[in-house]
Amino acid sequence: MKIKSYGLVTGAYWSLTLTDGALRMVVLLHFHELGFGPLELSFLFLSYEFMGILTNLFGGIAGSKFGLEQTLKTGLLIQIFALIAISFVQPSWGKLLSVAFVMSCQAFSGIAKDLTKMSSKSAVKFVVPEDGSSGRQSRLFRWVAVLTGSKNALKGVGFFVGSALLSSCGYRASLLLLASIVAAALLTVLVWLDESIGKSSKSIPNRIWASTYPAVNRLSIARFFLFGSRDIWFVVALPIFLDETLGWSFEGIGAFLAVWVIGYGIIQSGAPSVIRLKGASDVIQISTRLWSFILMLFTILLTLLVANDIAKSATVIVGLLLFGVLFALNSSLHSYLILAFTEDDNDVAVNVGLYYSANAFGRLFGTLLSGLTYLWGGLSAALFTCCVFLAANWLISFSFPKKIAAE
Repeated sequence: MKIKSYGLVTGAYWSLTLTDGALRMVVLLHFHELGFGPLELSFLFLSYEFMGILTNLFGGIAGSKFGLEQTLKTGLLIQIFALIAISFVQPSWGKLLSVAFVMSCQAFSGIAKDLTKMSSKSAVKFVVPEDGSSGRQSRLFRWVAVLTGSKNALKGVGFFVGSALLSSCGYRASLLLLASIVAAALLTVLVWLDESIGKSSKSIPNRIWASTYPAVNRLSIARFFLFGSRDIWFVVALPIFLDETLGWSFEGIGAFLAVWVIGYGIIQSGAPSVIRLKGASDVIQISTRLWSFILMLFTILLTLLVANDIAKSATVIVGLLLFGVLFALNSSLHSYLILAFTEDDNDVAVNVGLYYSANAFGRLFGTLLSGLTYLWGGLSAALFTCCVFLAANWLISFSFPKKIAAE
């Protein structure tokens, strides 16, 4: 694949990522201000995560059959529609109607986000040269880390942009401005992207819910628990805690979450400098298990401090920052492994789709549990459930193979 084409794909993905993060903050803060409770706010995002499950499964097949550039363009177009549609919600609508309408719009936004994510992250595999050396694995790790890290940094910027736009421009104007950003990206891709990317010559697999690679299936299950653990306390519980318990403003909440996600993205980009790859076996046998264990152990400590009300404000703020560092390293390893476990380039889009379907499944459960656990027992209950998910992620890492077939 040409570097120019990869740059266009990545730039388009960045634009959608920015608006995706902004949309989340606009919806969360606007409807919280209208009186929506934790569970109701969780439901606003459930369809977004649910459609991500289906989109990644079928989107990976579509990308393999028609080309990743086609799934990218489709994702951008759907995001424009979703942003415009959700801007029509009125404060005078009843809660039931508002929730139903926003869930419908968020479903389209979830489709858009995962189509573009699957397209851009699959494209990385076609940029790194096939030279048969072990050094290719290190280069692949670096490329994946940079793309994933920059994406999350921009999503953090989106959190800040969304909260700032909501305060300065209002609900509807904010969403229309975001739609114009995605429209500009789509126009650029339509004009300049003239290469077919990742089209497979193989027949479509019969089983879309499982890979022919056992390692990919195990990694996907681990991904479910890893991202579910984060969203259990990050999506709904934490913003409401910052608002209700600490009394932060919308701008303050948006800025803090933005800084967290930006820092998280920077750590992801620099993960190859922290986790030195001497060979694929080192990653699987040592690094994956070690870093997943450290993340679990730290979160257990954080949970105990919060549950016992020990310097709760400082504990949550500092704890969230350190959690972000450890989570970013774990996430980067996973994002590298999904490509490293896929030996045949014809299987890349399908395997990445399955992997991110599991990611979306975990986020769906995490989002629902974020509202439920906070309703039942506050931030402590959310963190306790997070620890359970992290323990499962750590245990599954022991089932990863000792060698990467393609190394």
